[in-house]
This record gives sequence, structure tokens and C-alpha cells, in this order.
Amino acid sequence: MLRILLALFFIAPLVVSRPATAANVSVDRDAILVDGKPFAVVGAAGQTRFGLLKQLGATTVRTYGDETGFVLDEAQKAGLKVIAGFWLEHPRRGFSYRDLAQVGPQLQKLTEFVNRHKNHPALLMWGLGNEVEAELADDSQAWTGIEEAARLVRRLDPHHPTLAVLAEAGNDKIQRLRRHAPSIQVLGVNSYGESLPSLPGRVRAQGWRGPLIITEMGPIGQWQAARTSWGAAIEPSSDEKAAMLSRWFSALQPEVQGYIVFYWGQKQEVTPTWHSLLLSGGEYTRTAEAMAAAWGGNTPQGNRAPRIALFRFPQGNEWNRDQTVRAEIAVEDPDNDPFGVVWQVMAESTDLKTFGDAEQPPPVFPQAIREPGPKGASIAGLQPGNYRLFVTARDGKGAAATANLPFRVK
Repeated sequence: MLRILLALFFIAPLVVSRPATAANVSVDRDAILVDGKPFAVVGAAGQTRFGLLKQLGATTVRTYGDETGFVLDEAQKAGLKVIAGFWLEHPRRGFSYRDLAQVGPQLQKLTEFVNRHKNHPALLMWGLGNEVEAELADDSQAWTGIEEAARLVRRLDPHHPTLAVLAEAGNDKIQRLRRHAPSIQVLGVNSYGESLPSLPGRVRAQGWRGPLIITEMGPIGQWQAARTSWGAAIEPSSDEKAAMLSRWFSALQPEVQGYIVFYWGQKQEVTPTWHSLLLSGGEYTRTAEAMAAAWGGNTPQGNRAPRIALFRFPQGNEWNRDQTVRAEIAVEDPDNDPFGVVWQVMAESTDLKTFGDAEQPPPVFPQAIREPGPKGASIAGLQPGNYRLFVTARDGKGAAATANLPFRVK
């Protein structure tokens, strides 16, 4: 027995797996290298369902701030790398990068943040701030703040690059970043809709030669969308969003070193669905199919989402309060799965913010839905005001389709 125990004692260390170690990430001209090999940054911003994101073909997830520790652990389990975001406060909200009493504690927090996470095997790079320069007539202090943060991070961790995230490219914004924040190694730009195909050319025209990552992208921003006569932004359906994303992916892939789709989760911004790549119950939409097609992945069991072929008010989108109006819908499922349709009326959101600031969802009016079914529903009993009719079709296998129509009751 003793002989057996001794044998196990000496053999055991040979079979125990070694803990994962941090990757060495570097920049070589416009390439991002992980342990010396080129790395394509494709993925999404968010903190949920990383297994599904990986299955779609993603390599990367982006964070914005304090959730980073949890995300690094979960990303490592799924085989994803993380752009670890650190939230630099915004001058537009009253923070001053000329005030040492404000800057000092932020840099101390950044020091603790980097030291806490720099050896994590899922770490790809440090995302320093998000649109810090936005809405400033004089953005010079933003570049000062970004440079101080980047210089500190490079001293604390020379093995993971620094990335700054800007709100679009501007006319000479990137030139100012290059001049005043030379410690930034990777450029991140948030851009949406029709602005995307031209973005790489606009960035390179300002002299940026390093890696370029689209750190937020989406089918269309609400600021770019067509509007009703009363000013409500018209949101594309999930099918329309998937078609838009496919076009943007094709345009961007040869021109950038990576892109991150926004938002891998559910977020209220104008509506609960505008930027949400997942529903509140975790279901994916056809946009996931577009991601998988671009990234060489697949959806679970190859399941495809329902399609909304038609959604309209035949009588128009304005009517009097004493009228009952019928909405029509036609839903198809490419896999012939049975599907259910859910209808909901919400008030038009009035808590509209800029640059992704948190919004409160508007009230819901369940009593306004009459005779709901898979082909239509009636609306009645609402007070004068602006509203949206939402429809969600679920296939029971984890996929869904969404659409909404703004309407006015007079």
C-alpha cells in the first residue's frame, strides 16, 4: 500500500494542469498580435451569454467598467478575449482633468484596476474611457486625461496595449489624439449605420497608422433614422437590422483590425430593442445569424430566427381616440418551427439621453391590446398621445424576431 501511495505522490504533479497565464499582446504596425500571432478582434460589447457569442464565431468581448472581473472569468471559460474597459469620467458631466483633486483618485483607481487584472489570461487590451471627448467645445483636457491614463497603464503593464474610444472620427479629432495622447497604441471609434463603410478611410486620412477597431457598431443609430411627422425615430425590424449588419461587416472586414457590435444584451435606448442584440429572456434574433455568417460560426443547432415579412397599420399611424385600429403582421419561420406572437403597447419614450446614458423605460398599456393573434391585433382605449406597438415572435428554440411601429392617438 505504501509503495502505491508513493507512486501516486510522484505521478500526481505530472497530470495536474498548469494554470493559464496572461497572454503577451503587442502591436506591430497595424496588426494586433497575441503571443506573436495575428489576432482578429470580432465580437460584441456586453456581459452575458458568452458561450453563444463564441459559437457565433466571436473572439472578443468589450466591457466599459466595473463588471470587468466577472467578465474576464466568464470569457476565459468561453474561450474569448476581453477589451477591459476602465471608465474615465466625462468633462461634459462636470469632471475636470485640470483638477488634481478629481484626477488623483481616478488614477489611483486605475492603478488598482490594472494591477488586479493584468495577469488574467483572458485580457486582450485596456479600453481607456468611452467617448470622453464628446460634447466639448474645447476637448484639450480630454486628450490630457486619456494620455495620463495610457502612460500610467503602459508603465504598470507593458504586455497589453492601450486603446482609446472616440465618438466617430470628426474632421481632425484623431490628429489631436495622435498629437496629445501618444501613449495610445490602438484606436477605437464608435460608429453606426451609413457612416461605417467610409470610417476606415476617414481615420487613415487623419494619419492614424496603427490598429483600428470599431469599438461600437450597429445597424443604425436613432439619430440617423427616419422620423414620423411628430418626431419619433423609426426603428428597423430585426430582419432589417440583420441585413444592414451584413452589409457593414462586408465593407469593414478588409479595412479594419476588428469591430465590436453593440449591444450583446438588452438595453433601453429609445426602445428596449433598438440596440439590443438579445431579448430580456436571452433569445437571439436574426442579427446573430448575420454575425455567424461573417465570423464563420453558427447558431445553436443551426436554428434560424422567425422572419417578420409584414407589419403595418393599414389605416395609417394616426387616429382619433374613439377609434379601434387593427395592426397586421405576417411572420414566417424558415425552419417551419411553430412560433408565438406577443403584442405590447408602450408610450413613446421621453427620457431620451445622448451618448448611451441610462434611460428609464416608458409605461406599458396592456389594456390597449384587443384580440391579439399570430396575424394581428387591435388597439383601442388610449388617451391622446404618442405610442409604439411592439411585436415579438418566438420560435421556442431560443430565437425571436422583433419590430415596432410608432403611432399617435389624437
